Parts: sequence; structure tokens; C-alpha cells
Amino acid sequence: MPRPMKRRRVCSLPDNVSFGPLGKPGDQEEVRMTVDEYETIRLIDLEAFTQEAAAEQMNVGRTTVQAIYADARKKLADALVNGKLLTIDGGKYQLCDYSEDFCGPACRRRSGPGHGCGHGRGQGQGRGQGPRHEQEEQH
Repeated sequence: MPRPMKRRRVCSLPDNVSFGPLGKPGDQEEVRMTVDEYETIRLIDLEAFTQEAAAEQMNVGRTTVQAIYADARKKLADALVNGKLLTIDGGKYQLCDYSEDFCGPACRRRSGPGHGCGHGRGQGQGRGQGPRHEQEEQH
């Protein structure tokens, strides 16, 4: 019997959840990125975390982060190169609980308004600064 999937810790939901090419007429193909995939892109590419540090921040193993990150990069590249609509939603995640120690050094909620840069030293604040929320992927 497989081990149950662990919920990935995420600081906050993205401020923007839909991205796409401007001026492209008609129905667009869509690429769906989960919130935990978005978080790995934020931590590794924006905050310059190593995979090990991102794994610790998200409360999962490094190999899990590596797999999530690979999926996220593929989806991001598909949306950019092929002009597809990118939406961010769903996944198995848990928002940080706004406790004293927050979720780690890149917690967007502890830093104030705006977006962080480099290991959580910049400003950043996401939506949903209340109690812990859990979200499951919906299909």
C-alpha cells in the first residue's frame, strides 16, 4: 500500500492566478500549475533557495521538491513557448499557520507588503493571513 501524500507547506496563495499571451484570439489551450508547483518556482527561482532549503521550507523531502520543480518548469515552458494560458490552482498543500515561527525564512506573510527577493529578506505578503487552510486538488 503506498504511503499517503504529505501536504506541502505553502506561505500564501499567489496574488495572480492566471497568465497568458495578450491579443491571442479565440480559445486558448490551458496549462494548469498547482499551488505547490508555484511555490517551488517561487522558492528556487525567485528566492534563490537550493532544493534542500526549499524542501525544508515546504516540509517535504528533497526528491519530492525536485520532482515538483521539474513538473512546474515543464508547465511554465509549455505556456511560454506555445502561447498557452497558465492557471495556478489546486494541489495538495497547507498554508502556513501564521504562528510565531511561520513556515521558514522565505515566508511572504512575515515580511510585509510586496514580494520577497533572496531567502526571504525582501518584502512579501500573500492573501489569507488567518488560520491554517488546507486545499486538495480538484479535477
